[in-house]
Amino acid sequence: MFKGFSRSVIGASHVKKGIVCQDSSDYKTGNGYAVAVVADGHGSKKHFRSHVGSKFAVESAIETIERFYEDRERLERELTENHEMIIHNMEKQIVAVWHDKIMGHFAENPVTAEEKKQFEEDEFNKIPVESYYGTTLVTAIADENFTFGFQIGDGSLVAVFDDGETAMLMDYEESNPANITASICGRNAASMFSRFFVGNKKVLAVFVSTDGLYTSFGKDSDFLDYHTIIASQLSDINTFETSVVKNITKRTHFGTEDDISLSCIYNSEIVEEKSMILREKILNKRKKS
Repeated sequence: MFKGFSRSVIGASHVKKGIVCQDSSDYKTGNGYAVAVVADGHGSKKHFRSHVGSKFAVESAIETIERFYEDRERLERELTENHEMIIHNMEKQIVAVWHDKIMGHFAENPVTAEEKKQFEEDEFNKIPVESYYGTTLVTAIADENFTFGFQIGDGSLVAVFDDGETAMLMDYEESNPANITASICGRNAASMFSRFFVGNKKVLAVFVSTDGLYTSFGKDSDFLDYHTIIASQLSDINTFETSVVKNITKRTHFGTEDDISLSCIYNSEIVEEKSMILREKILNKRKKS
């Protein structure tokens, strides 16, 4: 029933500077549920292993969600009773798993002279190990009864419902009040997540993306229309993949010229049944324009 897609593309600015892609993305389909995840490693110099941190963030999210779904009956009961508490528990566990992964990586891979040479000694000594791996994280989960998700830092989460409505279920958050992007490496990371929960609307598809995609659009309405268009292509996954990869690669030259990651999960049965509604909505939008 549930299927998925994910892709990360290096940004034009990173190519010019010889910087590796700092984004990571993946998806996982289980028995009656699916998870889509993206993460965007921070660009400043103290986060010099953020490409590793983003990979671990994606892994940590998927592994944690899988564990919660091992007892699906209990999870769905608790989501019904108190979804805020359950989702917050997921967030805390993801942060803990990520921390274990990055500390394990650090123990096996001490800081090299090459990594350290850009810092003064006093400057380097003030940087916590966690900051080396700093990253954002956006996660969406869909099953037969619920759709929910959470994020820390910037990035976007868009849902396309079976009635053709397309919505950003969490506001795009560029930075916190101190003008510093919220991060999974933060001291109070588990308390910095935003979250949403939908229990009474059927979702056709959910998309998560790093901020490189959002910033390539001039208006929120254009950003949402884009998701309606690509959702309408999900009935032919080969067309969808070809079109999306070509488009996001092109879009790495727009906006901030940043890396772009896009991951989606979708209900193939609803897509087959409702794709015409999306096409009609697109045609009506074009006529009005």
